[in-house]
Amino acid sequence: MLSMTATLPDAAMPELRAAVAQLPAYVAGKGAQTDLTAALAANESHFAPLPSVVEAISAEAGRIHRYPGMGAPEAREAIARHFGVAAEEVAAGPGSSGVLQQIISAVCGHGDEVVFAWRSFEAYPILVAVAGAVSVPVPLLANEQHDLPAMAAAITDRTRLVILCSPNNPTGVSISAGQLEEFLQSVPPRVLVVLDEAYIEFQRGPGVDALDFYRRYPNLCILRTFSKAYGLAGLRIGYAIARPQITEGLRRTAVPFGVNRMAQAAAVASLAAGDEILRRTEAVAAERSRVIDALRGHGWDVPDSQANFYWLRASDELREQVLAALGEADILARGYAKDGVRITLADPDTNDRVLAVLANRGRFLPQTGAAQ
Repeated sequence: MLSMTATLPDAAMPELRAAVAQLPAYVAGKGAQTDLTAALAANESHFAPLPSVVEAISAEAGRIHRYPGMGAPEAREAIARHFGVAAEEVAAGPGSSGVLQQIISAVCGHGDEVVFAWRSFEAYPILVAVAGAVSVPVPLLANEQHDLPAMAAAITDRTRLVILCSPNNPTGVSISAGQLEEFLQSVPPRVLVVLDEAYIEFQRGPGVDALDFYRRYPNLCILRTFSKAYGLAGLRIGYAIARPQITEGLRRTAVPFGVNRMAQAAAVASLAAGDEILRRTEAVAAERSRVIDALRGHGWDVPDSQANFYWLRASDELREQVLAALGEADILARGYAKDGVRITLADPDTNDRVLAVLANRGRFLPQTGAAQ
């Protein structure tokens, strides 16, 4: 017997919003196919969860029949103490992507403009389109940095939000303090500037003191996550630090109980394990320097990444060659059409597997083919 829905003509079926029907699907980095696969496509931490975090998660597992705290109050309090701000200045959500969706929903209406660099995090245009807002992508400079003067020039009367990603995903390049200062001075106070620092824990050397800028610029919002350096990608918790009137809007646009009990407990335990997290990020930074130096020695043009990944700018043909060569070695990396390849850092042995594939630069297209 046919179901009733099977007999309805297509014209009688509900339709998606045009903006949603035209959205590109978010492409997640592929996970390991076998125990030998090096899954380097998703920028996940290769370290096992910290014992103290596992203990906190286990304790909460016995309470999952109860709803978590609305708005993640304990996690917000811990974040506030950690950064020396008030809990009212913190909003939490399911990963930094979830918090960004709350931000866009809170400040953008139909037709409002959102300025961001491109290429950057691929969720940006998707989240903007879902909200009915308009993306204004500004191309990166040839050195992979944000073109901040061009981004400032792209702000119009309809601009409600600017997103800066530092270190930038997927290029790994960071914005300097001087560049950020000059940019914020040029942005109208009515425009919210989100500084997406999902990878900031891996930053070494000169960088941006985001909290200092936040205290001086009321229209700045800091966006961070526990998914990367803290290794909580599977639990989904991120947060924003902003003025209370902004964070209140974020909580109002959030899905009720969107951050589960275990994620909240894990975030609190992770902040308490600062020394262990620092040792892990130091190890990643050391491997980053080693791997990038080796790749440059093999003839690759690699920008100065400050994240847990590195970037190979490549034409589509070169991108396919690199991904195929890595795939033959059971290594998964992330390719971006028309732009290049992003490879996540892992343990030294795994990184050496990548270097072995890329050591013979001559097997690939000439370097000039990577720039277009």
